[in-house]
Amino acid sequence: MTTSSHPRPDVRIATAADADVLERLWALFRHDLSDVTGELPRPDGRFRDERLRAALDGAPGWCAHLAAVDGRPVAFALVRGVDSPVRVLSAFFVARAARRHGVGRAVAADVLRRTPGTWEIAFQDANPAAAAFWPRVAADVAGDRWALEHRAVPGGRDLPPDAWIRLRVA
Repeated sequence: MTTSSHPRPDVRIATAADADVLERLWALFRHDLSDVTGELPRPDGRFRDERLRAALDGAPGWCAHLAAVDGRPVAFALVRGVDSPVRVLSAFFVARAARRHGVGRAVAADVLRRTPGTWEIAFQDANPAAAAFWPRVAADVAGDRWALEHRAVPGGRDLPPDAWIRLRVA
Protein backbone atom coordinates (compact mmCIF):
# COMPACT_ATOMS: atom_id res chain seq x y z
CA MET A 1 0.00 0.00 0.00
CA THR A 2 1.37 3.38 -0.95
CA THR A 3 -0.25 6.76 -0.85
CA SER A 4 0.61 7.28 -4.50
CA SER A 5 -1.35 4.18 -5.59
CA HIS A 6 -4.23 4.48 -3.12
CA PRO A 7 -6.64 7.34 -2.59
CA ARG A 8 -6.64 9.34 0.60
CA PRO A 9 -8.65 7.67 3.32
CA ASP A 10 -12.37 8.30 3.42
CA VAL A 11 -13.20 9.31 7.00
CA ARG A 12 -16.76 9.33 8.29
CA ILE A 13 -18.74 9.17 11.51
CA ALA A 14 -19.35 5.53 12.34
CA THR A 15 -22.89 4.23 12.72
CA ALA A 16 -24.41 1.25 14.52
CA ALA A 17 -23.93 -0.73 11.31
CA ASP A 18 -20.15 -0.37 11.79
CA ALA A 19 -20.10 -2.04 15.21
CA ASP A 20 -18.66 -5.37 14.03
CA VAL A 21 -15.89 -3.67 12.03
CA LEU A 22 -15.00 -1.39 14.92
CA GLU A 23 -14.94 -4.30 17.36
CA ARG A 24 -12.50 -6.17 15.12
CA LEU A 25 -10.28 -3.13 14.70
CA TRP A 26 -10.48 -2.52 18.47
CA ALA A 27 -9.04 -5.99 19.13
CA LEU A 28 -6.10 -5.17 16.84
CA PHE A 29 -5.63 -1.79 18.54
CA ARG A 30 -5.58 -3.27 22.05
CA HIS A 31 -3.27 -6.07 20.89
CA ASP A 32 -0.80 -3.53 19.48
CA LEU A 33 -1.04 -1.41 22.62
CA SER A 34 -0.38 -4.42 24.84
CA ASP A 35 3.29 -4.16 23.80
CA VAL A 36 3.38 -0.85 25.68
CA THR A 37 0.89 -1.45 28.49
CA GLY A 38 1.55 -5.11 29.23
CA GLU A 39 -2.21 -5.65 29.37
CA LEU A 40 -3.44 -9.16 28.65
CA PRO A 41 -6.90 -10.06 27.39
CA ARG A 42 -9.61 -10.90 29.91
CA PRO A 43 -10.47 -14.57 30.51
CA ASP A 44 -12.92 -14.45 27.57
CA GLY A 45 -10.06 -13.54 25.22
CA ARG A 46 -11.20 -9.96 24.71
CA PHE A 47 -9.44 -6.80 25.78
CA ARG A 48 -11.21 -4.23 27.90
CA ASP A 49 -13.41 -2.06 25.71
CA GLU A 50 -15.20 0.54 27.85
CA ARG A 51 -14.31 3.41 25.52
CA LEU A 52 -15.42 1.51 22.44
CA ARG A 53 -18.70 0.56 24.15
CA ALA A 54 -19.32 4.21 25.09
CA ALA A 55 -18.87 5.31 21.48
CA LEU A 56 -20.89 2.44 19.99
CA ASP A 57 -23.70 2.68 22.54
CA GLY A 58 -24.19 6.39 21.95
CA ALA A 59 -23.06 7.56 25.37
CA PRO A 60 -23.45 11.34 25.66
CA GLY A 61 -20.47 13.19 24.25
CA TRP A 62 -18.92 10.19 22.48
CA CYS A 63 -18.53 9.40 18.78
CA ALA A 64 -16.52 7.07 16.60
CA HIS A 65 -14.93 7.78 13.24
CA LEU A 66 -14.11 5.07 10.76
CA ALA A 67 -11.66 5.43 7.86
CA ALA A 68 -11.43 3.32 4.74
CA VAL A 69 -9.18 3.12 1.71
CA ASP A 70 -10.68 1.54 -1.39
CA GLY A 71 -13.66 0.50 0.73
CA ARG A 72 -11.52 -1.38 3.25
CA PRO A 73 -11.42 -0.28 6.88
CA VAL A 74 -7.97 1.00 7.82
CA ALA A 75 -8.40 3.19 10.89
CA PHE A 76 -10.67 4.45 13.62
CA ALA A 77 -10.76 7.28 16.12
CA LEU A 78 -12.88 7.52 19.25
CA VAL A 79 -13.68 10.99 20.52
CA ARG A 80 -15.16 11.99 23.86
CA GLY A 81 -16.34 15.42 24.83
CA VAL A 82 -17.76 16.21 21.40
CA ASP A 83 -20.30 18.35 23.24
CA SER A 84 -17.70 19.95 25.53
CA PRO A 85 -15.31 22.88 25.18
CA VAL A 86 -12.38 20.41 25.12
CA ARG A 87 -12.57 17.28 23.01
CA VAL A 88 -10.36 14.28 23.73
CA LEU A 89 -9.08 11.91 21.09
CA SER A 90 -9.62 8.88 23.30
CA ALA A 91 -8.42 6.10 21.00
CA PHE A 92 -6.77 6.05 17.59
CA PHE A 93 -5.72 3.10 15.45
CA VAL A 94 -4.33 2.54 11.97
CA ALA A 95 -3.95 -0.97 10.53
CA ARG A 96 -0.31 -1.93 10.16
CA ALA A 97 -0.40 -2.21 6.35
CA ALA A 98 -1.62 1.40 6.16
CA ARG A 99 1.03 2.84 8.48
CA ARG A 100 3.90 4.96 7.23
CA HIS A 101 1.99 5.92 4.09
CA GLY A 102 0.41 9.12 5.42
CA VAL A 103 -2.89 7.43 6.20
CA GLY A 104 -2.72 8.01 9.96
CA ARG A 105 -1.80 11.67 9.62
CA ALA A 106 -4.60 12.21 7.10
CA VAL A 107 -7.18 10.46 9.32
CA ALA A 108 -6.06 12.28 12.48
CA ALA A 109 -6.09 15.66 10.73
CA ASP A 110 -9.54 15.01 9.26
CA VAL A 111 -11.01 14.02 12.65
CA LEU A 112 -9.48 17.01 14.43
CA ARG A 113 -10.49 19.52 11.75
CA ARG A 114 -14.12 18.36 11.76
CA THR A 115 -14.60 20.12 15.10
CA PRO A 116 -12.51 23.26 15.51
CA GLY A 117 -11.55 24.23 19.02
CA THR A 118 -9.46 22.75 21.79
CA TRP A 119 -8.40 19.11 21.67
CA GLU A 120 -6.37 16.84 23.92
CA ILE A 121 -4.57 13.67 22.87
CA ALA A 122 -2.89 11.29 25.32
CA PHE A 123 -0.18 8.75 24.59
CA GLN A 124 2.61 6.99 26.40
CA ASP A 125 6.24 7.99 25.96
CA ALA A 126 7.03 4.25 26.05
CA ASN A 127 5.27 4.03 22.67
CA PRO A 128 7.93 5.54 20.37
CA ALA A 129 5.70 5.50 17.30
CA ALA A 130 3.00 7.52 19.09
CA ALA A 131 5.58 9.85 20.65
CA ALA A 132 6.87 10.68 17.16
CA PHE A 133 3.47 10.69 15.42
CA TRP A 134 1.34 12.99 17.61
CA PRO A 135 3.66 16.03 17.66
CA ARG A 136 3.78 15.88 13.84
CA VAL A 137 -0.02 15.74 13.67
CA ALA A 138 -0.30 18.63 16.13
CA ALA A 139 2.04 20.76 14.01
CA ASP A 140 0.19 19.78 10.81
CA VAL A 141 -3.18 20.77 12.23
CA ALA A 142 -2.41 23.53 14.72
CA GLY A 143 0.91 25.02 13.64
CA ASP A 144 2.48 26.30 16.84
CA ARG A 145 -0.82 26.32 18.80
CA TRP A 146 -0.07 23.15 20.76
CA ALA A 147 1.78 22.10 23.89
CA LEU A 148 2.96 18.85 25.45
CA GLU A 149 2.68 18.06 29.14
CA HIS A 150 2.89 14.97 31.33
CA ARG A 151 0.07 14.03 33.70
CA ALA A 152 -0.21 11.32 36.31
CA VAL A 153 -2.45 8.42 35.37
CA PRO A 154 -5.52 8.52 37.65
CA GLY A 155 -5.26 5.60 40.04
CA GLY A 156 -1.99 4.51 38.43
CA ARG A 157 0.52 5.15 41.19
CA ASP A 158 2.98 2.67 39.70
CA LEU A 159 2.55 3.87 36.13
CA PRO A 160 4.63 6.50 34.38
CA PRO A 161 2.69 9.66 33.56
CA ASP A 162 0.89 9.94 30.24
CA ALA A 163 2.03 12.48 27.67
CA TRP A 164 -0.78 14.86 26.69
CA ILE A 165 -0.85 17.14 23.68
CA ARG A 166 -3.25 20.05 23.92
CA LEU A 167 -3.90 21.86 20.69
CA ARG A 168 -6.14 24.45 19.18
CA VAL A 169 -7.70 23.72 15.79
CA ALA A 170 -8.85 26.83 13.93
